[in-house]
Amino acid sequence: MLFLYNLIVVLADFILKIVALFNNKIRLFVDGRKPVFKILSDKIKAYDKTIWFHAASLGEYEQGLPVMELIKSRFPNHLIVLTFFSPSGYEVRKNNTIADVTVYLPLDTQSNVDQFLKLVRPDMVFFIKYEYWPNYLNALQKKEIPTYLISGIFREQQVFFKWYGSFYRKALEAFEHFFVQNLSSKELLLKLGKTNVTVSGDTRFDRVTEILNQNNELDFIEEFKNNSLTVVVGSSWPKDESLLVNYINTANNVKFIIAPHNINKDQIANLQNQISKKTILFSSLNLNEIGSSKLADYDVFVIDTIGILTKIYSYADLVYVGGGFGNPGVHNILEPATFGVPIVIGPNYNHFAEATALVKMEGCISIANQEELNEVLDKLIQNEAVRLEKGHICSTFVEMNKNASETIMNFIIQKKN
Repeated sequence: MLFLYNLIVVLADFILKIVALFNNKIRLFVDGRKPVFKILSDKIKAYDKTIWFHAASLGEYEQGLPVMELIKSRFPNHLIVLTFFSPSGYEVRKNNTIADVTVYLPLDTQSNVDQFLKLVRPDMVFFIKYEYWPNYLNALQKKEIPTYLISGIFREQQVFFKWYGSFYRKALEAFEHFFVQNLSSKELLLKLGKTNVTVSGDTRFDRVTEILNQNNELDFIEEFKNNSLTVVVGSSWPKDESLLVNYINTANNVKFIIAPHNINKDQIANLQNQISKKTILFSSLNLNEIGSSKLADYDVFVIDTIGILTKIYSYADLVYVGGGFGNPGVHNILEPATFGVPIVIGPNYNHFAEATALVKMEGCISIANQEELNEVLDKLIQNEAVRLEKGHICSTFVEMNKNASETIMNFIIQKKN
């Protein structure tokens, strides 16, 4: 099985290099890995001690960040090495300030694994949520390097729990301890004979509660809002927008801020053309193209940039989070939840524990069509008491689920002692 796996990885590497000639994202994936070993060789000296964190993409980075911060404070003499698998994570966070070295993870070939571990020489390793690379894990186990899974989540559909999953089940043996998000994940691991499991929760709750302590002020959003009731639409996709635009075009005395998931110029232009209300783009704001109007005169603000959505949520009276009409489903709802505002999402959210829980608690409302969206938004906009009640449910939910990072850190410290 190992031979077959290695053959597949080599073939995938070859195919990706061909596809990269025609696909920008795959080109980033391929070209971004070319200088990895040189970067590691230049930045990690023979006398350096390191701790390695691996995140698949941006969401896993956010989950791992609270633990990285604690590790950095408790182990100040170690370098933090952070790897990403996906360009959508690396390209956004390659200039982060928490890690000393940030690179793409080389593909899981035996030669890559040997060279990577020879250069990094980690004292500890943390895999965040998922991604189980057999060659890396087998090598870490052979070298007896303590390896931990944090914010892990397991489902019956995963290969570990199938009759043909023995190869991947063996890779799990590399983990010294599993820190999982929920009891069902622990129970599934127990079926595999894994007793080294702690239900610590989701470290993202720690991450989002820290947001409240940062400066979330944005003068231009303050000016646009102008004390008006404001609906913030975060990470929207065309299906979300097609419903929302219909509502926006008939709404009165309400302001809307839309931060699309994809800020492709053509898609942004198409969105703007569908909106009949007075609309301004963030890029126009930067270019001083507002003209004689003030920001407060506009009804809709389209945020065609990245990196400020979290702060924008602090100005919301209610939030619509996009992605719920697609696959795998809704985007991050914890960031708006921590600000204590009600949240509306599409129908596809069952793969996300926090969304499922908040829908059940009625702090978050799922809609499936235009009629339901209109009804829900009307109710939330017109009834302040309902908004406040559902917003309180959201903020309380976040507050009750924090401190997963401390649980992990306490375990690590006890092991070290």
